[in-house]
Amino acid sequence: MATILRVEGTQEVITPANGHWRLEELQTMVGGYIEILRTVDGKFLVVDEEGKLKKKPRNDQATRLYIYGQHDAVCGTAVLVDTRLEINGPDEDEDEEEE
Repeated sequence: MATILRVEGTQEVITPANGHWRLEELQTMVGGYIEILRTVDGKFLVVDEEGKLKKKPRNDQATRLYIYGQHDAVCGTAVLVDTRLEINGPDEDEDEEEE
């Protein structure tokens, strides 16, 4: 499960189809190559790594959550996830060892 944090302040809870997010899904949601940021409460924000360069609008709700948000802004749509495993998914090598 994750939450999309949009620039205009809206949020939407979303769930990946297969239990973890695919890179392409995350890139589509944030509109570019992803960067993963830590939040003040130990969660993770997935953002467009070039959001500022592309002059995307500031995302106030994501900036407040960002661990360095007092000094650096998050720009563009962000996806908030609880754990890194949700982003990375299971390791393919681990799946092969279990078989």
